[in-house]
Amino acid sequence: MIDLKNIPNVHFFCAGASEGETELNSFDGALLAAGIGDTNLIKMSSILPPGSKEVEHIKIRPGSFLPLAYASITSSEPGETISAAIAIALPEDKTLNGVIMEHHNHAPLEYVEKKVIEMAEISMKMRGITKYTVKSKGVEHKVKNIATAFAAVVLWDSSMMEE
Repeated sequence: MIDLKNIPNVHFFCAGASEGETELNSFDGALLAAGIGDTNLIKMSSILPPGSKEVEHIKIRPGSFLPLAYASITSSEPGETISAAIAIALPEDKTLNGVIMEHHNHAPLEYVEKKVIEMAEISMKMRGITKYTVKSKGVEHKVKNIATAFAAVVLWDSSMMEE
């Protein structure tokens, strides 16, 4: 049974890109570059809990189950540019939830980040929320052999932070 008392109350952005000998190895390398390579990812939909506070990247025990929303793209086309980006729209009213949007493409980061910010703004409008801020993070990589670009927002319960 899931303990609903442990709703994540902090979040952080992370991003990384990596080459690898295989597609899966490049994905693993991108997770390592993002600082979350030794965790078990739990991909979730795109709601940021009300009142969640942004923190700097935190140390998470290896093997932990890590809830996150992420964008990831892998390519084996040398010379191709790949990018992944993530954005959060945060309502001024901290009793309301925020939204997390993710996007990836075979394109420069400027294009991908613009698109993900636009999607976050649309999500706020769909909810009737007019006062909000948007933050984003992304990564761009020029493929040499096989590469992955990865960007995420990690959600965490601060009571589980290591001392």
